[in-house]
Amino acid sequence: MQFVEWMSKPVGRILRVVAGVILIGVGLYFQGVWGYVVAIVGVVPVLAGVFNFCLIAPILGAPFRPRSLA
Repeated sequence: MQFVEWMSKPVGRILRVVAGVILIGVGLYFQGVWGYVVAIVGVVPVLAGVFNFCLIAPILGAPFRPRSLA
């Protein structure tokens, strides 16, 4: 639960966006089918950081939208 709380803070959100941008950059650099797949997968952490949701939170027993943590 602490991991999800940390990821919902500004530092965690920025980290997700940066990781996604790096994945997009690497994917576009290598091109080809797998490069484009990596680039598309990189969009997910960018969106997760911008809209503040965590895909692995339900697996860890936390809400999908960490703002609802009290």
